[in-house]
Amino acid sequence: MLYRKIAKRIEDYFLSDSDRLLVIDGARQIGKSYIIRYVGQRMFPNYIEINMEEDKLGNRIFAEARTTKEFYLALSVIAGDKMKDRKSTLVFIDEIQAYDHLFTLVKFLMQEARFTYIASGSQLGIALKNTQSIPVGSLDMAHMFPMDFEEFLYANGVGSELIEAMRDNFNKNTALSEALHEKMLDFFKKYLLVGGLPQAVDKYVKERNVVEFRNIQREVHSMYAIDASKYEQEHNRRLKIRRIFEMVPSNLENKKKRLVIKDIENKSWKRSNDYSDEFEYLVSAGVVLEAKAISKPSYPLLENSGKNLMKLYLNDVGMLSGIFYRNNILAIMSDMKSINLGSVYETVVAQELRAHGYDLYYYDNKKNGEVDFLIDDPDNLSNIPIEVKSGKDYTVHSALDKFLSVDEYGVRRAYVLSNERDVYVKNGITYIPIYYIMFFENVSNVVESL
Repeated sequence: MLYRKIAKRIEDYFLSDSDRLLVIDGARQIGKSYIIRYVGQRMFPNYIEINMEEDKLGNRIFAEARTTKEFYLALSVIAGDKMKDRKSTLVFIDEIQAYDHLFTLVKFLMQEARFTYIASGSQLGIALKNTQSIPVGSLDMAHMFPMDFEEFLYANGVGSELIEAMRDNFNKNTALSEALHEKMLDFFKKYLLVGGLPQAVDKYVKERNVVEFRNIQREVHSMYAIDASKYEQEHNRRLKIRRIFEMVPSNLENKKKRLVIKDIENKSWKRSNDYSDEFEYLVSAGVVLEAKAISKPSYPLLENSGKNLMKLYLNDVGMLSGIFYRNNILAIMSDMKSINLGSVYETVVAQELRAHGYDLYYYDNKKNGEVDFLIDDPDNLSNIPIEVKSGKDYTVHSALDKFLSVDEYGVRRAYVLSNERDVYVKNGITYIPIYYIMFFENVSNVVESL
């Protein structure tokens, strides 16, 4: 069983007697159904699972279930012998977005409280946007992502005592021993190859076969390309959505790593605003991560962001490294000087920050240059710039230096992440090893209520 942090969130929900439906949102193939099934079967003797996508393509038993009585009747067709009481019966509604009317119905199912319910979906951002009647106060949305680096360590047999000891080192701004640093850096590089898709991680842990986990990543990437526009009816928009998704890896290889708008349709007069719906579609589907540009930061960052000059990252770093390097692992594991790993390192940091509750922003200023990431610093009502370095020149960062020289920004902390072991502070910048990104946490932004 692969350890997933969200299991604790699910367990707490089952024990809470909440009147809101917990809905686990996220892209396909990241383990949503697996972890709900694992926790649900362990905690409830009567476990009922309904996949609404399968129902829609099959018997359509729930297609016309628009009242609670109709829902119970439909449920009895497939699991009548398991419909007991709330404490013993869990109903897991998988792919809930397949039927829009269920978002309205769940309010009344929760009010009647005949059973315990939980739901998941892989296109919920899109579905909710297109749903006319969303019951306010009835849903708790918990966003799920591919396995992060900490979960990857657990999958590879690293124990909680060591991880907590490392967390303590991070909090105290101290480095790991040389031997432990080399071990963690080796794990981190392997994470760049394998990524966080549970099937790929499981295949790697069991077989250590690069061809096998690369095949899984390719299949999922192809599935995402198809799914990215699955619910969009307009043919022309479907093509644009898929084109933008397929452009992400090549754009990350550009110097600025930004989406090149004119390349979407080979139309130089087009601007990012012309594709705002397509961008939102991909982000809502969970297959890409969006980083918004900030030219003049203040707290909170949300009030300063715009849609222009955005960066898009794939939601899984292993998928990206597979596209770039295929079955060749030397580019990452051997520190080849001829290979620039900047886009891979940026992607893994974006993936970690997003999975840990942060929205993604970066600094882009014509005068001062570009800094990879910005996160809010609520303790100082300011922002924290983060620069990601994949090479040996990690102390060279002119844009970050210029950023810190602007007094009006009021920045108190800054980080440079690299492969180096040493942890130290110089000129207001804290230098830490890249794997310490696993301990950045913004818990206040993990769950969203509707």
